Amino acid sequence: MTGGEPSFSLGIEEEYLLVDLETLDLCAAPDALMNACIEQLENKVSPEFLQCQIEVGTGVCKTVAEARLDLAHLRRTIADVSAEYGLAPLAVSTHPFAKWHEQTFTDKARYRALEKDLAGVARRMLICGMHVHVGLDDNDLRVDLMSQFSYFLPHLLALSASSPFWEGYETGLRSYRLTVFDNLPRTGIPPNFASFAEYERSVQAIINSGMIEDATKIWWDLRPSARFPTLESRICDVSPRLKDTIAIAAVTQCLFRMLYSLRRGNQRWREYDRFLIEENRWRAQRYGMSEGMIDFGRGEVVSFAELVQELIEMLMPHAEALNCVEELDSVSDILQSGTSADRQVEVYQLALKSGADETEALKQVVRSLVVEFKQDL
Repeated sequence: MTGGEPSFSLGIEEEYLLVDLETLDLCAAPDALMNACIEQLENKVSPEFLQCQIEVGTGVCKTVAEARLDLAHLRRTIADVSAEYGLAPLAVSTHPFAKWHEQTFTDKARYRALEKDLAGVARRMLICGMHVHVGLDDNDLRVDLMSQFSYFLPHLLALSASSPFWEGYETGLRSYRLTVFDNLPRTGIPPNFASFAEYERSVQAIINSGMIEDATKIWWDLRPSARFPTLESRICDVSPRLKDTIAIAAVTQCLFRMLYSLRRGNQRWREYDRFLIEENRWRAQRYGMSEGMIDFGRGEVVSFAELVQELIEMLMPHAEALNCVEELDSVSDILQSGTSADRQVEVYQLALKSGADETEALKQVVRSLVVEFKQDL
């Protein structure tokens, strides 16, 4: 902390899917590919639960601009190495037509334990997410801000939605990923805790019972990181476009600074019941940005565009303090161009109208995602 204020440092984690450039179906990462990535990126890259997945994580970044440079380098490297093996990464939360039961698991002790513990629930986890860590050194501060930040989790989900398809079907949802992820235990909007000690007691009760080994197996949409002095926002789908990822990271960082500033002024964001927040979470999952959300202060559904513009104005002083005005402002671009889920459905529908069958239309969606991964790099 500097002068009593947290660092609000950033770390971004993304999970990618690997596809064959000819068939456009998922493909297990060859050992040589993974070794080449690790050689170039060291501990910033790792295998994931399924062999067709790969995970990257930035270093600790002081600013959003620094995080962008780091993540762009990670994406470029993964794309370049993958191309040498006839593969391409997708920054998307579900593959449009791949089958979960056809995938193979990474042979790693943690993943073997998860499969054994979670059975069929784990086997369906053909999904990817994006996590944003924000540095908050004080443990009680982390828990205090967690309960207030939960209000904004549906907004972040709506901005990031990128999973409208599942196993070859248009689901009608903009974030189908959450319907899969929510089958896991210890997921969803986090409970409210009065202190970090209360949080620790609750977690320890589960650990002592033998259900989990540590807090890394708590998968709430927002959680105190068990490894770093951060709060970790985990609700977002992966965004194919780097620019959108960075915009969402900027919103996340600015929100934490805003909530901290309220606290310093002996104020706070109103904490709403988990039941109410989950209603907006469902609306974001189902509709993305298109049908608005409940403004609990007004007691009515308000258009998402209006809510976001209000949010940008509210966060702008904090963006100025954190040197991320341009990145925060680019959230407006997501409103204009739509979410990845919107674009995927549009590509699919246009392909069908042009005479393509469903199989080819879904492949067109994957091709568009391959292209978007390389944008802004």
